[in-house]
Amino acid sequence: MFKRILIANRGEIAVRIIRACHELGIECVSVYSTADKDSIHVKLADDSICIGPPPTTKSYLNIENIISAATIKKCDALHPGYGFLAENPQFEKACQQNGITFIGPPSEVISLSGNKSLAVEVMRNHKIPIIAGSEGNVEKLKHALKISKRLGYPVIIKASFGGGGKGMRICNNKEELISLFPIAKSESISSFGKSEVYIEKYIKNPRHIEFQIIADNYGNVVCVGERECSIQRRHQKLIEEAPAPKLSLRTRKIIKEYAVKAAHAINYKNLGTIEFLVDENENFYFIEINSRIQVEHPVTEMVTGLDLIKEQIRIAAGQKNSYIGKDFEFNGNAIEFRINAEDSENNFAPSPGKITDYFLPGGPGIRIDTFIHSNCTVSPFYDSLIAKLIVWGTTREEAIERSIRALNEFIIEGIKTTIPFHKKILLNENFKAGKIHTHFIEEEFNEFIITSAEDIPSKYNLIIVLHLPESKKDEKKEKSVTSAYENFYLYAAAKERRNWLRLRKKTMLYFILSIILLGVGYFYLDETDQVVLNVIREGVFIGGWVFLWEAITNIFIIRHEVKSVMSLYKRLYLSIIRFSYDGPS
Repeated sequence: MFKRILIANRGEIAVRIIRACHELGIECVSVYSTADKDSIHVKLADDSICIGPPPTTKSYLNIENIISAATIKKCDALHPGYGFLAENPQFEKACQQNGITFIGPPSEVISLSGNKSLAVEVMRNHKIPIIAGSEGNVEKLKHALKISKRLGYPVIIKASFGGGGKGMRICNNKEELISLFPIAKSESISSFGKSEVYIEKYIKNPRHIEFQIIADNYGNVVCVGERECSIQRRHQKLIEEAPAPKLSLRTRKIIKEYAVKAAHAINYKNLGTIEFLVDENENFYFIEINSRIQVEHPVTEMVTGLDLIKEQIRIAAGQKNSYIGKDFEFNGNAIEFRINAEDSENNFAPSPGKITDYFLPGGPGIRIDTFIHSNCTVSPFYDSLIAKLIVWGTTREEAIERSIRALNEFIIEGIKTTIPFHKKILLNENFKAGKIHTHFIEEEFNEFIITSAEDIPSKYNLIIVLHLPESKKDEKKEKSVTSAYENFYLYAAAKERRNWLRLRKKTMLYFILSIILLGVGYFYLDETDQVVLNVIREGVFIGGWVFLWEAITNIFIIRHEVKSVMSLYKRLYLSIIRFSYDGPS
């Protein structure tokens, strides 16, 4: 077993790993940025070390600094948690090269899992159900059009190295595909540094269900069971639960077998999830592999009694899978609520700041994973997740009622949180009935979606918003623009701005010329009666009036151009999805 583990993360997951290490008798070292120097994970660890300033690229995403910290503190293993570098194959390689055990899958598995189009191909070759789509990446628009015609619309474009909904576009027809294909590739480059995308048949209103696997280094793989992850907002999970409601025992058993088969297909090691979409008829399709511990892992722990973090550590230390041959049965129902520092009444705008007071719920079946405390500061530099409320009940109905009670008790003052929004979801009749799917939030709570620029709070520059067309005239042209950063708008806005600046200079020149010519005509040439000079005078007058007319006309053109520029910048702002920290889905 390891003697000392470095935890390459922060927040609630760092606290969770520290507790598991201490229960195993392992020393742990926390890393922190200067913004996190007073964070609880720093105080709970046996030792700690600063790895840089607040920006993630200089601290929690800085491989060199983290490896140096592990070496200085003589750590023999490293736990990446989730997010940050947890699914970075180069990070795992750097650990290997420096004699540090990476608590997670090997780099080859991380690379394969991270390349979604390649992972889909592997599953196709192993006869695991997948959604009909392109065979590998799609490089050119003409190929995209051909594939989409074969599949039939609607289709969905996905970034091969994507996550969290970035680089993803739904196309309902040929026109939308033509406009969205280059945008998806552009966003993939800006978000992941790679332009590879692939195309799949779009399944309307599916459920997103993931299956937890445990795989040791000796080829032993078990599937613990599933988690329902369909309650999402813009592809970011809000609520997870186990077991998945209204999933038949037969389908559950079959998908578990396929999850194990998928893990064997890529020689998976350590813990991870095999994720599927399930339609209304319980047809299921592989979509991706997440090669890390999940944010929502406590849901499974609550219904099985397992400690998944400890199992990660044991397997990384070379021990065999503790649950070989075990057929897991869930005990009761568990639901997890992600408590984010966001204002759900203001389009989920980030709400960093100081927590002035708080009270955590308790009682039977209640678990809180958090790092917050009185007078702690929620940093604007990182993910907005500040706590997870996990509630257990003997039945789903009891878990829901207990969740309502717990959320009513949960008090966080000084900042806005998503607690009120979770309460609204729990009171929704379709949620209570288990009638859920990945577009549940958009359909049931569309009042929380921004539909016009006037609704945007000016004081926030980090905001998640949905752009909708402002008029019927724009609807066809702008229908495809529904999310994420669009390079097109930035380019178009800059081009329009250059045009009106150029026009403004020309207008000023026209004004100056008209004043000079009219002045010369009135005050100089008017003093003579010579015929020739009279002709010149008339010509000068005409020229002056022409330039004046051009200048006045240009003022109206400039006004239109400025409105056009502002409209483009507004669309750019409306179409941005920008996160201070690229958190896990």
